[in-house]
Amino acid sequence: MVDGKHDALKVNDVHQLTDLSQTIDVYSFFSGIGLLDLGFENAGFNIEFVSDIKESFLRGYKHSRMCIQQPSPRYGYWNASIDDALNHRVEDSLSEAVHDSKSRNKGVLFIGGPPCPDFSVGGKNHGKYGDNGRLSKSYVDVILKYKPDGFLFENVKGLWRTKRHREFYEEIKSILTSNGYIITERLVNAIEYGVPQDRERIILIGFHQTYLQEARDLGENGYITDFPWDKYKVHNVSDVYRVPWPQTTEFQSESTIICPTSVITELTVEYWFKKNRVLEHPNANHCFVPRAGLAKFKTIAEGDVSKKSYKRLHRWRYSPTAAYGNNEVHLHPYYERRLSVAEALSIQSLPAEFVLPDNMSLSDMFKSVGNGVPYLLALGIAKTILHYLGGKYASDG
Repeated sequence: MVDGKHDALKVNDVHQLTDLSQTIDVYSFFSGIGLLDLGFENAGFNIEFVSDIKESFLRGYKHSRMCIQQPSPRYGYWNASIDDALNHRVEDSLSEAVHDSKSRNKGVLFIGGPPCPDFSVGGKNHGKYGDNGRLSKSYVDVILKYKPDGFLFENVKGLWRTKRHREFYEEIKSILTSNGYIITERLVNAIEYGVPQDRERIILIGFHQTYLQEARDLGENGYITDFPWDKYKVHNVSDVYRVPWPQTTEFQSESTIICPTSVITELTVEYWFKKNRVLEHPNANHCFVPRAGLAKFKTIAEGDVSKKSYKRLHRWRYSPTAAYGNNEVHLHPYYERRLSVAEALSIQSLPAEFVLPDNMSLSDMFKSVGNGVPYLLALGIAKTILHYLGGKYASDG
């Protein structure tokens, strides 16, 4: 609809559509193993283009989709960098794909979360000049080049809260609004959507003004004023923090602790371990084995997450994040070992059917899981977009 020709997709005509999600083709960048994408898929969207620079991540993506019986993308899997979408390697093929989507009267939505270590408080902190930081600008350049009807940009809270990174972020927003995109943003917490993690992320969403037409309150200075950010939240962060969660307990291998009645059970790691039957999961045995033995593992109390590394999760509390195998080492609450891939997947709130292949390295497994957008957060945001556009979720209670 950027060119004004796709009248069938005008937002003020959505009452004639049985399922708005099926009128939009989603193009995924920095796809990883597809946690963000799965949220959109299960909200009803079709993911029609998938790209990532790491071939092993794409293997994980393909395998997981085979396990959960999701269709392959119409325009294929692209083992390429975002920068390749700005040059001859992918440029022609991506242009043809976007043109084909629009010729089929489809809206085009780009989604992606550029690698974030350069903006992370605990990461490299190189900002927009870092090898990863500059990819955020490349993603914006891709949006401007191919002119999708809408986009989603996801990144770490450091891009929002750190002063010098915030200047770069504001620059990105200014570029998008000056090119006709109407935007909305929110610093969200995964725990708000039922994910057992205290994990903040900045979500920036935009639609081209010709796509939205005049059916919505576009506000001033290129901002959407009526985007229903709270529609699919299931918890309020301040309420979660007020819960008297258990703190630390002396570590005892294979011990049993009854769940306190005061906690929100579905936000605990143990709830998700049981829900996904992690000990029987195909990725149950994918776990790093320490070279120096188990001595250190026994000294850290259950629930002690005070150190930068070697944090032991509490079974009846949520996880502080999902950085498994990078700067942080997360230990199992009541076993003398690190978390398995199956357990990491469950803490990312993924369905039990989501499985990674044996031919991925352990490092790539943990990195792709930890870097992914928590599934229930992705699902909630995808539903919120549909609700805003007037899709099938508009009448939800």
